[in-house]
Amino acid sequence: MEHTNVERLQKMLALLNRVILGKEEVVELVLVTLLSGGHLLLEDQPGVGKTTLGTALAHVVRGSFSRVQFTADLLPADIVGSRIYRRRDEAFEFVQGPIFANFILADELNRAPPKTQSALLQAMNEGCVTVDRETISLPAPFMVIATQNPRGSQGTYPLPESQRDRFLMRLSIGYPDAITEMKILRERRISDPLKDIEPILDAGMLLAIREDIHKVILPEPVIAYMVRLSETVRRHEDVNIAVSPRGTLALMRSSQALACLRGRDLVDFDMVKHLAPFVLGHRLGLRTLDPWLTGEGASPQWIRRELLERVSIE
Repeated sequence: MEHTNVERLQKMLALLNRVILGKEEVVELVLVTLLSGGHLLLEDQPGVGKTTLGTALAHVVRGSFSRVQFTADLLPADIVGSRIYRRRDEAFEFVQGPIFANFILADELNRAPPKTQSALLQAMNEGCVTVDRETISLPAPFMVIATQNPRGSQGTYPLPESQRDRFLMRLSIGYPDAITEMKILRERRISDPLKDIEPILDAGMLLAIREDIHKVILPEPVIAYMVRLSETVRRHEDVNIAVSPRGTLALMRSSQALACLRGRDLVDFDMVKHLAPFVLGHRLGLRTLDPWLTGEGASPQWIRRELLERVSIE
C-alpha cells in the first residue's frame, strides 16, 4: 500500500481514539472492519459509546450517512422504502428509505422484530434491495454499523443466525476504567469530540484502499491455519452451528486489512489469533449455555480457550 494511504489510516485511527478514549484495541478492530468491506455489530450495555463510535466511523469517510432507530413498531418499508402513488403523474414512484446511504447506523437493532431485522439481509450480503421484483443497487461503499443491547435486556429480540453471519465482526466496548472516565468527564464538559471530526477519506479513496488490501500476502501456512480453526469448530462437541466458509473468508479478509493498517505487507499467525475471537464468535451456536456465552454465539474467551489453545500453528 502507498505510504500516503497508510498515513491517512493512522490519522483516522488517532481521530477515533480521541472520540472513544481508552479503547485502542476496539478502535483498531472497527477500522479493520471498515477496510475489509464488512459490517459491524457492536454489542454492549447502553451508554458506553456504541452509537458514538458508529457515528464517528461514518464521519471519518466522506460519504452519505443515515441513522435508523430500531423499535418494536418499525416496518421493513421504513428501512428500504416503498412505492407511492402520485396522482398528478398517475404513476407509482419509489421513495428511497434510509438504507440508501454509504453508512447506515442501525441503532438498537435487536429491539425490532425479526421480520424487520431481515430487511437488512439482502442489502448486507449483496449491496442491493428488491422492491416489487425490481432489484435496486445501493451506494458503494455500503456498510451497516449495528448496535444491540445484550440478550435478556427488556424489549429485545434475538438476531437470527443468518443475520449474525452477515456481520464481519462483533465487538464489545465495555466500561472505561476510573482514570479514563475522569478524562471523559473533563473533555465532555468543554466540547463534544464528534464536532471536531473531519473526513479523512472519500468513498473513492476507500474503495481504492480495499483493492490494495487484496495484494497483502497470505502465506500458505497461515491459510492452512485458518482452515484448521474452522474445521476444529465444526468438530467441537459443544457446537451445533459452526463456522461456514463465509466465516473463514471473513477471517482472511480482516487479517489482510489488519496487516495493511499496521503497515505490513503480509499476514502472520498472531494477526489471525488476534482477530479470530471477534470474527468467529458470533457465528457459532452452542449446545449448552456455556458460562462464557454472551448474547448470541460464543464469547472471545470461549474462542481463545476452546479453539486457539487447541489448534497448533504447525
